[in-house]
Amino acid sequence: MPCAARLDLADGCRDSSSFEALAATATSFDQARDELFSHILRCGVIDALPEHQKEWFDDTMQYLAERYSDLNEEQLTDIRVLGDRFCKPVVRRQPAGTVS
Repeated sequence: MPCAARLDLADGCRDSSSFEALAATATSFDQARDELFSHILRCGVIDALPEHQKEWFDDTMQYLAERYSDLNEEQLTDIRVLGDRFCKPVVRRQPAGTVS
């Protein structure tokens, strides 16, 4: 959870030992999901064309499957779905009575 570490240490609300305890209790699923989200942001996947996103996801999911070998196929599929959703733009609802 790299992002949580920066927030916790930056605001001074928690000391590093609290973060270490939290990180130790994180599951492999949580770690793999967080790592995928981090890679998506760092690699600019959100702005890529759909075909490039698919290729990137295929390669990255293979890497995550090797890195987190304790995850089963269903868990890896769930992480992939979360990653796909993470890359989709937010669809805002229009207030009732508004015509588009």
